[in-house]
Amino acid sequence: MSGKRQTIPIEQAIDIPSGNVQLEGELKLPKGANGIVLFAHGSGSSRHSPRNQFVARTIREAGVGTLLFDLLTKDEEAVDAYTRHLRFDINLLAKRLVDATNWITWQPATQHLRIGYFGASTGAAGALIAAVDLPNIVAAVVSRGGRPDLAGEALPKVKAPTLLIVGGNDEVVIGMNEKAYAKLTCEKQLKIVPGATHLFEEPGTLEQVAQLASSWFKNKLQPRASAHGT
Repeated sequence: MSGKRQTIPIEQAIDIPSGNVQLEGELKLPKGANGIVLFAHGSGSSRHSPRNQFVARTIREAGVGTLLFDLLTKDEEAVDAYTRHLRFDINLLAKRLVDATNWITWQPATQHLRIGYFGASTGAAGALIAAVDLPNIVAAVVSRGGRPDLAGEALPKVKAPTLLIVGGNDEVVIGMNEKAYAKLTCEKQLKIVPGATHLFEEPGTLEQVAQLASSWFKNKLQPRASAHGT
């Protein structure tokens, strides 16, 4: 599945089928990209999240493509704003991420790309479960201020190299990530960004997240022929 490296940048709005709904997204591939990162947000966020958009730009600057898409439809988001139950439906989030991944592998422009997941909040748990469902496709996972603990029994089954990033002042989430980290048996790292709270709003902290994530993906999403040597 080597495929051809695209010779021009690609940027387009897309609709991804998942069950009986269409998920809106934006696909951006820098010239010559070998990999692509699918973003799985949570907690009422969307593909327009300034934090995820910032991280996505940094990842593309490292030569890796990005797909930001909404895990919930507009109608579902409206309901979830009141009930807050869909954002914690981890299996639903994972299924939609799997559907988006399959969509990527079916498209001529992207079917050759190695795939990574960037998950935030509850989306991180969905990313880890989806990585277990697609062990031969997902090559790397990064969690930002995530809830990997909600992946539960899937954690020891994760094969993809996984990086957990947590703010140094986000004590409760640090504990949740440490417990999840202990259950992971794959290649793994836990990085704590000093002085950062849950949303990494302090000066320079989101930049650290973006650099950690882009370095992880650039390393792990190299072409298959050379990935074993890294």
